[in-house]
Amino acid sequence: MKQFKRVGVTGRQGRAEIIDTLQRLLLFMMGQEVTVILDERIEGLLPEHQLLTCKRAEMGLQCDLVIVVGGDGSLLGAARDLVNHNVPVIGINRGNLGFLTDICPNELEQQLSSVLEGNYLVESRFLLDTRVIRNGSVIGEGVSLNDAVLHPGTSTRIIEFELFIDELFVYKQRSDGLIISTPTGSTAYALSGGGPIMHPSIDAMVLVPMFPHMLTNRPLVVGGESQLKLVITSANSISPQVSCDGQVHIAVAPGDEILINKKPKKLNSIHPLTHNFYEACRSKLRWNYQGYSQ
Repeated sequence: MKQFKRVGVTGRQGRAEIIDTLQRLLLFMMGQEVTVILDERIEGLLPEHQLLTCKRAEMGLQCDLVIVVGGDGSLLGAARDLVNHNVPVIGINRGNLGFLTDICPNELEQQLSSVLEGNYLVESRFLLDTRVIRNGSVIGEGVSLNDAVLHPGTSTRIIEFELFIDELFVYKQRSDGLIISTPTGSTAYALSGGGPIMHPSIDAMVLVPMFPHMLTNRPLVVGGESQLKLVITSANSISPQVSCDGQVHIAVAPGDEILINKKPKKLNSIHPLTHNFYEACRSKLRWNYQGYSQ
């Protein structure tokens, strides 16, 4: 008996290179004892297939597994749509690094066969809720699996802001901004900013300053339940932005408060039994020196 009965398939729009993998995936899935539901946004990539379709945001209600074909960015977008429904998500990598989408396209039949039978690993990954408050009212909000980032937007000028953690004042900083990252996002933008790599199981957030004016401003790791508040000071002459996973952008202004905390519901990310976070770091970040193997 199959572990999953109704399987959703989604992927990145406008990426013609995923068509071959989508076709291979659907050919395989049609031979399984499952009902396939296709994201209506990619239906046009497969006009020859007559499948059930729905909006991706509804897949959490209609499916008991969702397969994402694309890069990590595709899975980030899917995570925001699906996290509230507790549906597990697995990715087939057609991007670059593929920390989140870790199934190789050439091995999808073998790896998904095992997953469909119930043989897989589960990682619960938390997301961040971000809200921008102006004069006591919420003017924008977003959800992120990787990170929430305060940055100058189109300006090249630095930002002055204050940081509070659990209502305690931490510092006033002048910099290009601040990256607030989950453990999932620690191998993404925060890594390029000099932040630490965190294992996905750690309940923590890392705050990575972006080109701080004071060299003593270093990355800071805080508990996952921490309540963060950034206050854009009146000294700013620009209107920065807050970006969630680099996909949702909110304009902020002097005097605004940015509130960031862990989202109550988590994303269930599943992987083949062969998945190993440290092996992924070795291969994708090229930790191995030439000639070494184990």
